[in-house]
Amino acid sequence: MWLYFRFTLSLRDVEEMPAQRGIEISYETIRCWTIKFGPKIAANLRRRKQPPSPRWRLAEMVCTIGGERMFLWRAVDDEGEVLEMVVQKRRDTGAALRLLRRLLRNQHVEPESIATDGLKSYASALREVGLDHRHRQGHLRENNRAENSHLPIRRRERKMLNFKSQNSAQRFLETHAAIYNVFNIQRHMISRPTLRVFRARSDSVWSKAVA
Repeated sequence: MWLYFRFTLSLRDVEEMPAQRGIEISYETIRCWTIKFGPKIAANLRRRKQPPSPRWRLAEMVCTIGGERMFLWRAVDDEGEVLEMVVQKRRDTGAALRLLRRLLRNQHVEPESIATDGLKSYASALREVGLDHRHRQGHLRENNRAENSHLPIRRRERKMLNFKSQNSAQRFLETHAAIYNVFNIQRHMISRPTLRVFRARSDSVWSKAVA
């Protein structure tokens, strides 16, 4: 369970909780656990997840990594599940194309629609992969789901005092996304009995993934 705490609580909380039971754990120990076990658990979670919605939303955000301005390209479905992400130095057609190719390779679902913001690189990349007829560009609030999905990343970015390198950011965010998808239940949209069922299902998936 400690890896889950690593993504939902601060490191100070993780250190103090076992300390109350006489167990001393340093920040460095937790960091090593995350690097060693995080990608393996994330891969297990991805293998167990249900197929996503065929309605996709693409967006990119600016972040500072190691003092350098970079872009985090993300794809989510219309229910908020994170489908793919890639940290890149550019904001052009080549970068958009790399996101799309990873997305199509890893998601075994034919997209019905792909909504983006007004960046022209998306249109060029979608035309190159033959999906320009599914493209819906910048219509009112249609892409809000992708824009709102940046908020958990911004919170983690602040807690971690920015990411230190492109590779470490990519590794952390891929793991974070896999865990976030499991525990993101949209509790404000369902009843309490349904919430308990969903929580039990998430706990079961998590237990199998970390076993």
